[in-house]
Amino acid sequence: MKIVIVGTGYVGLVTGVCFAEVGVETVCVDIDKNKIENLKKGISPIYEPGLDELIIKNLEKGRLSFETDIAEVLDGAEMVFIAVGTPPDEDGSADLKYVLDVAHNIGKYMNDYLVVVTKSTVPVGTANKVKEAIKTELNNRNLNIDFDVASNPEFLKEGDAINDFMKPDRIVIGIESERAKEIFQRLYKPFTLNGHPIIFMDIPSAEMTKYAANAMLATRISFMNDIANLCEILGADVNMVRLGIGSDPRIGNKFLYPGIGYGGSCFPKDVKALIKAGEENNYQLRLLQAVETINEEQKSILVKKLLQFYNGNISGKKIALWGLSFKPNTDDMREAPSLVIIDKLLKNNAQITAFDPASMEETKRRIGNIINYADDMYEAVKDADALLLVTEWTEFRLPDWDLIKNLMKTPLVLDGRNIYDATEMKERGFYYYCIGVKTN
Repeated sequence: MKIVIVGTGYVGLVTGVCFAEVGVETVCVDIDKNKIENLKKGISPIYEPGLDELIIKNLEKGRLSFETDIAEVLDGAEMVFIAVGTPPDEDGSADLKYVLDVAHNIGKYMNDYLVVVTKSTVPVGTANKVKEAIKTELNNRNLNIDFDVASNPEFLKEGDAINDFMKPDRIVIGIESERAKEIFQRLYKPFTLNGHPIIFMDIPSAEMTKYAANAMLATRISFMNDIANLCEILGADVNMVRLGIGSDPRIGNKFLYPGIGYGGSCFPKDVKALIKAGEENNYQLRLLQAVETINEEQKSILVKKLLQFYNGNISGKKIALWGLSFKPNTDDMREAPSLVIIDKLLKNNAQITAFDPASMEETKRRIGNIINYADDMYEAVKDADALLLVTEWTEFRLPDWDLIKNLMKTPLVLDGRNIYDATEMKERGFYYYCIGVKTN
C-alpha cells in the first residue's frame, strides 16, 4: 500500500514515519528543499523523542522517502494526506490557503482514484472546499476521475507523539463512501489489532471532533488555573483540591494541573478558530472566550508574584528562567508562556538568563540575544535575584538546592508548575512561591 503525506511539519512527519514503521510505503512531500534534503539524510527539523531513529530506520528499509514535487509521487498512491499548516488568520480563523493549494495540486496531477484526507486541523466545511478545489482542476483538464475526501484528525501530544500514534486512544475518521472506508480499514489494521478503536462518522463531525477535543482540554487547564488563583486568596491548597476532584471518575485527573497557562501549536490556535467559527455563524462561545482570557492572564502570574516580592521594582534584577518551550520534551516555542514572561521582565528592565535542554536555538531564532543563554541549569542561577521554573523538564525536578542557594544572590524560587515541595523549600532557606497555594 502506498500513501503520500503532503507537509513535513510536526503532524505530517510523525504521521508519515509511523505509517512507514508498520510497513506502508510512505512518501512525504514538502516544498522546502533544504528540509527535504536534510530528511533524506535522516536529519529531522523537529525535536521529538524517538523520531530521528525511526526516520533513519525506515529510510534504510526503503519504506520511507522524501520528495519536493507532488506531481512525481501520486502514481500508484491510494491516499494523499494533507498535513500542512493552518495558521490563525488576523481575525483568529484558520487560514486554509496551504490546504487548498495542496488540493489544487492534487487535482492537477492525479490520474487515478484517490482518497484525499485532511490531517491538518481544519474548520467544519473544509472537506467541501477541498473537494471543490480538486473538481475545479479536474474540470480544467477535462477529466472525470473518481475520488473521495475524508477527515482524519490527529490527537498527538508533543513529546509523546510516537507512542500516541502507534497506540492511539481512538482513530477518528470522517468519510462519505464505503470505498474510502475499506481503504482506511486496511491502512489502520496494524493499529486495530491491539484493540484500538476506529470511530467512523460523517466528515463535519470528524472535523468538529478535533476542535472540540482541544477546546475541552484547554477549558480544563483554564478552569484549574482560575480555581488555583482563588485557592491562593482563600488559603486553600489547589494541589489537594486537584486530588479531591480528580478522584471523581466523572471528572478524572488528566489536565487538572495548575500552572502558567497553555501554549503550543494547537490549543491557542484551535480555541481562537472555534470562537471565530461561532461568530461567523452568529453564535457566541462565551465559555471559550473566558478560557482564552484566563489563559492569557495566567501567563503573567509569575511576573506578578516577582514584582510583589520586590515591591514593584525589578529594574536591574538578574532573573533566571528554567525552561523556555511550552512543554517538556519539545523545542516548540509557539505561544509559549516563556515569551510573555520574557517580554514583561524586559519591560520592567530585568536581566534574564535562561536555560532549556532543547529550545534555546529556537528561542534565539525568535527573539535573538535580548536575553542571555546559559550552558546548564546551574550557570543560569549564578548571582540571580530569582529563579522562575517555567517548563517542567525532568532534569529540573531534583536539583542540587544547596549549590543553587550558594550560587544565587537571593534564594527566591517561583515555581510555575508546582513541582517542588513548599515545606522542603522553606526548610532549605528559600523564599518559595507556586500556583494556587499560600506559601511565604
